[in-house]
Amino acid sequence: MKTVRLTMAQALVRFLENQYIEVDGRQSRFVRGVFMIPGHGNVVGFGQALSQEAKHLEIYQGKNEQGMAQAAVAFAKQMKRKQIFAVTSSIGPGAANMVTACGTATANNVPVLVLPGDTYACRQPDPVLQQVEHTHNLSISTNDAFKAVCRYWDRIVRPEQLMSAAISAFRVLTDPANTGAVCLAMPQDVEGEAYDYPVSFFAKRVWRLERRPATQAALADAAEAIKKAKRPMLVCGGGVRYSEAHAEFRAFAEATGIPFGETQSGKGAVEWTHPLNLGGLGVTGGSAANEIAKKADLVIGVGTRYTDFTTSSKWLFKDNCKFVNINVSEFQALKMEAIPVVADAKDALPRLLKALDGYKAPYTDEVKKAQSKWFKELERLDGIKFEDKDSWKPEINDANAGSARRFAHDLGAELTQTAALGAINAMMDDEDVAIGAAGSLPGDMQRMWRAVGQDTYNMEYGYSTMGYEIAGALGVKLAIGPEHEVYSFCGDGSFNMLHGELITAVQEHKKINICLFDNASFGCINNLQVGHGNKTLVTELRYRNKDGLFGNFMNIDYAKVAEAYGCKSWSIHTMDELVAAFAEAKKVKNCPVLFDIKVLPKTMTDGYGSWWRVGDTQVSERPENVAAYQDHLAHEKDARKY
Repeated sequence: MKTVRLTMAQALVRFLENQYIEVDGRQSRFVRGVFMIPGHGNVVGFGQALSQEAKHLEIYQGKNEQGMAQAAVAFAKQMKRKQIFAVTSSIGPGAANMVTACGTATANNVPVLVLPGDTYACRQPDPVLQQVEHTHNLSISTNDAFKAVCRYWDRIVRPEQLMSAAISAFRVLTDPANTGAVCLAMPQDVEGEAYDYPVSFFAKRVWRLERRPATQAALADAAEAIKKAKRPMLVCGGGVRYSEAHAEFRAFAEATGIPFGETQSGKGAVEWTHPLNLGGLGVTGGSAANEIAKKADLVIGVGTRYTDFTTSSKWLFKDNCKFVNINVSEFQALKMEAIPVVADAKDALPRLLKALDGYKAPYTDEVKKAQSKWFKELERLDGIKFEDKDSWKPEINDANAGSARRFAHDLGAELTQTAALGAINAMMDDEDVAIGAAGSLPGDMQRMWRAVGQDTYNMEYGYSTMGYEIAGALGVKLAIGPEHEVYSFCGDGSFNMLHGELITAVQEHKKINICLFDNASFGCINNLQVGHGNKTLVTELRYRNKDGLFGNFMNIDYAKVAEAYGCKSWSIHTMDELVAAFAEAKKVKNCPVLFDIKVLPKTMTDGYGSWWRVGDTQVSERPENVAAYQDHLAHEKDARKY
């Protein structure tokens, strides 16, 4: 057997260089590059290996370990899991910072490879800098924290172990049914230890993404259930996009006349104007999808996980509603006590359509009426103005209207969140990509965003990770290239938590557009707080006065922060300023831009016939809490039990 002597780290990089994926007969490199923040634990061994062995891998300097890993997650999501980045950090806090991003990846079933440095396998210099000592088990290090948020975890304690670990890692990274974050922890001494590796280990390796076919029995069971349905409904989940089953899903809906609602991950598979597209479904959905869902007697879920936001905490679909689930994951296909079709959507949908023998859903004009009603609501949301007392109404809690007026006074703002969002949507080109993650914006966007171009909506809402938005915009930009724009939608809370990769975008001359909606608060959580009977408590960004954090709103000039990094930026308080800034920003090339948009609190969307189960208080001195708990009990009574 022919061998080559390499260090473990050198062997790992050479292996990464030669991994390919094949989808429908087309091959491409699976690992695009590496994000790195060097430190002890990866700068010497793995750093040397990158310098020597990286031939095609693109290497980027991260600014925060979580940030660069979130960029890798967004990249893989936009690439529909067909290409990934690896991410490497030092030991200790550098490694721990990546744990959150691994949670993002695994919750969303998106592949990312993290390579954290680790303490010494030999233990001779213990305890080393940044080592957490566990007196009951000295084999535990910070990197054990990755176990809870990764689909596959391993620690390379001998150089020859890399071979089996790497194969297992890529088995998971390329498995659409079980993908997510993969962690290969690298003890810093082992990184530099050599072994005579078989040359065959570094040969071009092609991981074929096989489209799992549905069994005839499963298709027959599903077809039988659908044929009996009087009010069926489709759910367009992320699996439609990852499978690239856009055309098959559309054809199935059109041939059967079954309307569909969208999950956050499924949005963008079919244009929003399609006559069967009911829009967002569930807690952050609109009236069209939710009204049809409440009366559905059969739901056909395609590539969805049925999160509590999609099902309204299992309250939206009634007990007599049956389910057929098409999913590559058996675990997901069995949810909601469904008839499971464990298969790739692109394969299953045409075959299921054939088995239906011309079935047509017996709807009359209900779908058209629901859509028409929702389109009128979209027009209203687009046009809400603060100064128009007849049309401006706090969407969450009238008692908090004072917050909006105080904010307008302190920051000189007059923009409502829905109007600003609608205007930006209209000003973007059809093929531009919108990205978001947390706060009130995902709800507003699932309801209001009018996606025309295919796969132009990249919402991370499986983990709802604050801080994903800006790092993710960089990842999306690396995926889509210079031909189209990416617009990141984030609140001031997310921006303050994590925006270091904005510097990386400046450094790499990557134009990303940051739409920062500043309402000087954790507005979404403030709504949740007061909407369930609590007083406002540390959810607004105010100066401290004698009563606590209840003084004036803080007026932070985020435009100047971005300008200091080297971005082009605008401070926006009115619609005229927003329109003018967007026109100017479109002229900018090879440089990030930031729109510091001051939006009034309590001007986001809410409701539309949904319910979200949260931990309401059974006993309280406040009657508002007691009322919220009684409302909870009433909804819980009507929720499905499985």
